[in-house]
Amino acid sequence: MTSGLELTLLLLGSAVLGVVAFRMLHLPPMLGYLAVGVLIGPHALDLADNGSTTQALAEFGVVFLMFSIGLEFSLAQLRAMRRIVFGLGLAQVVLTIAVTVLASLLTRYLPPSMHVGWQAALALGGALAMSSTAIVSKLLTERLELESEHGRRIIGILLFQDLAVVPLLILIPSLAQPAEELAMTLAWAGIKAAAVLALLLFFGQKVMRKWFNVVVKRRSQELFMLNLLLVTLGAAAITEHAGLSMALGAFVAGMLISETPYKHQVEEDIKPFRDVLLGLFFITIGMLLNVQLVLANWWIVLLLLIVPVMLKFALIALLAKAFGSSDGIAMRTGLALAQAGEFGFVLLNLASGSKLIPPFVIQLVLASMVLSMLAAPFVIAHMDKLVMKIAANEWMLQSLQLTQLASRTMATQKHVIIAGFGRSGQSLATLLSEEKLPWYALDLDPERVQEARTAGINVSYGDCTRREALIAAGINRASALVITFADTRLAVKVLHLVTELAPKLPVIVRAHDDRELDVLKKAGATEVVPEALESSLMLASHALVVMGVPLRRVVHRVQAARDERYASLRGFFHGASDVADGTEHNYVRLHSVTLRDDAGAVGRCIADLELDEVGAEVTAVRRGNERIEPTPEMALRAGDVVVLRGTGNAVTRAEGRLLR
Repeated sequence: MTSGLELTLLLLGSAVLGVVAFRMLHLPPMLGYLAVGVLIGPHALDLADNGSTTQALAEFGVVFLMFSIGLEFSLAQLRAMRRIVFGLGLAQVVLTIAVTVLASLLTRYLPPSMHVGWQAALALGGALAMSSTAIVSKLLTERLELESEHGRRIIGILLFQDLAVVPLLILIPSLAQPAEELAMTLAWAGIKAAAVLALLLFFGQKVMRKWFNVVVKRRSQELFMLNLLLVTLGAAAITEHAGLSMALGAFVAGMLISETPYKHQVEEDIKPFRDVLLGLFFITIGMLLNVQLVLANWWIVLLLLIVPVMLKFALIALLAKAFGSSDGIAMRTGLALAQAGEFGFVLLNLASGSKLIPPFVIQLVLASMVLSMLAAPFVIAHMDKLVMKIAANEWMLQSLQLTQLASRTMATQKHVIIAGFGRSGQSLATLLSEEKLPWYALDLDPERVQEARTAGINVSYGDCTRREALIAAGINRASALVITFADTRLAVKVLHLVTELAPKLPVIVRAHDDRELDVLKKAGATEVVPEALESSLMLASHALVVMGVPLRRVVHRVQAARDERYASLRGFFHGASDVADGTEHNYVRLHSVTLRDDAGAVGRCIADLELDEVGAEVTAVRRGNERIEPTPEMALRAGDVVVLRGTGNAVTRAEGRLLR
């Protein structure tokens, strides 16, 4: 009989070895936990059993995972992505469950051990509908594709999947009740859930902020941590005593804290508990897997791997296409989300505990889910190649994009290529323009690109980590390249391409800190600017020196910008990625407004519009192909594109004055 201490040491030691091994293979730690669970479980080496102690630790892992999901819950993000989240995401989850329920009808022709009723099929459908947020978001971040068109669709669907877990946590245990009691059980569960949630949300919102203020004023990190654990586990206990899931209470607690100023501190403090306990949860999932049974029925596991993954890919791709995506975007979205996810294991474990699904089926589905997650990093890594081979028109669209980019830069000589047109990229472009130096920018946020191009800005949709995009941007004719995003891995990839295509081209790179300086210098960077408060000014000063502007003039320009309190650098064009934290209305932004024939501002002077009353100003006017510096006496014409600067609310009110 293994003691509690021995079991804990075994789990922790195995987890460390498993994570180290999978990190060396550049695979997600979650897969290492699953592999360790299989290895030490009762069906393999039999070093540990899935007893009450292990299950209790695992359940706390799910509690803290749901707390983190609640903590990241953002009404602003949901509003900004509502069409994707509640349109595409809802359709994906509902249709995946519906297809699974319909497919369960075929199991009546299989042996009795594989019969699946509609209740079990509904639970299985919920588990199979989930995709891995941890794996997909990490890989998209590494590939710099979170802001891309397919990246936004993928994140929107993942966000709805996370939200869909909450009702499924209530629904699945109720499905285990006898058929004649099912309706009453579901109704009673719904009433209890509504009552408990209303109690927590109504009173919790009022109490949480005041209570945290009291705790924070004591200035004790230990007290803050104790209070955090109390709130999380206390909310979980309330929902458990109400006959609901502990995870549901933790989710609500996270939502409540996300509305307080202490959200980010809580997020950092809770992360170690969440990661360790969640790792133990995945170990217990691995313990459930009977390797001998799986090997004896390998062809069924293979079938359960291929068929659900292919159906899920086809379903998501078709839905994305129906919601207006191109073939390439739709297929990338489907490929990224075809695998199983961590919440799928949570729901499968819940269904197993409720005796909804036959143990034999649980084993086979569990094995297929693990294999699909193992394959996910390789599928996403080769996503572009797969899409180019499958989608007949994808190569034509990419070729057209590159042709358009090449045609725009064809006449440009001795220009600066700006890789990334976020805040730093736009600040750099401002100073280059003021010095009458040519530049061209590449960015992967289609909304930001469209908004800036409407204002006549030299920016195109393009991936600077692709050889073709750099060639189309005129790298052989450029005077310098500035990498404005602080991602060392991708910067090194760009530097290797520059070394191959234009080895003498000066490259200025933005970095997080000095630790990455040696790596970037070795890869070929001319200058490395560590990220700091004045990173935009430093990037601009290096670029101006490389372009041959006298040093004294560069210093004067930078000092003048400081003297003006960075007025010329304030404001940037927003993309979809800039509305995730609900504070977008507080930041100064740029916004392009096209004046139609019936716009109220047509024929009027800028001064007459009195835009300063609403806190906005006109920074530029594009008339045809000409970009004009505005004056108060300038009369606006139909077809003009007016570039406004101000906070989100001020720009909205100013746009109303222009168009009414």
